[in-house]
Amino acid sequence: EKMLMKGADALTNAELIAILIGSGNSKETAVELSQRILNDNGNNLSELSRKDITQLKKYKGIGEVKAISISAAMEIGRRRNY
Repeated sequence: EKMLMKGADALTNAELIAILIGSGNSKETAVELSQRILNDNGNNLSELSRKDITQLKKYKGIGEVKAISISAAMEIGRRRNY
């Protein structure tokens, strides 16, 4: 909704990742979970991009499909830079 109204530039990195994962877990919203994942990676998308699917799946609420979505988005970003 926010992206539709204000554009992608208005979203935080956590909000963008939350769009990828769609939902959080029983204790966190998708945005809160995304913020925690980013915090654990120094709020650095480059650091996050180095995490493999197994490492991402360690977060409660991140299963294989969500981990693959995050990894795929990071790979697209990496390829865009080339």
